[in-house]
Amino acid sequence: MKLVFWAGFWAFIVDQASKYLVVHGMNLQEVGRIEVLPPLLNLHMAWNTGINFGLMANSAEAARWILVAIALLISGFVYYWMLKDRPGRLGLIAGGMLIGGALGNVVDRLLYGAVADFLNMSCCGIDNPYAFNVADIAIFGGALGLAIWGGSKKQA
Repeated sequence: MKLVFWAGFWAFIVDQASKYLVVHGMNLQEVGRIEVLPPLLNLHMAWNTGINFGLMANSAEAARWILVAIALLISGFVYYWMLKDRPGRLGLIAGGMLIGGALGNVVDRLLYGAVADFLNMSCCGIDNPYAFNVADIAIFGGALGLAIWGGSKKQA
């Protein structure tokens, strides 16, 4: 389970460091938008008080705490599941990424009241209006990895 810890640790650290850099170091909160490699990669500050794609964004303050509780419960469930049905190496890394990303977004909700999203990518004539962060990448990649390399003899 060391792999779960280290994958989660690094996902969490990279997420929080990137958010600190763009929110405080680059002052993206005030600047709003920085074109890095347009249209492929832009930094676009967006505070997400809801869940994916801004769902529940206009909910009451209680929604913040409900989302924190849900993220903690899911992280605990994933860890418990991996203890009971231990996946192979890649599954452990995927589970750690998912947990580290979820905890990164929990810290945002506790510190800022919302999740700091800042990565915006568009391509091929499609203008993507949504922003995301490193934690979202870790959560998505971790969930996909668990689906592929999760327990029940899915060793890799």
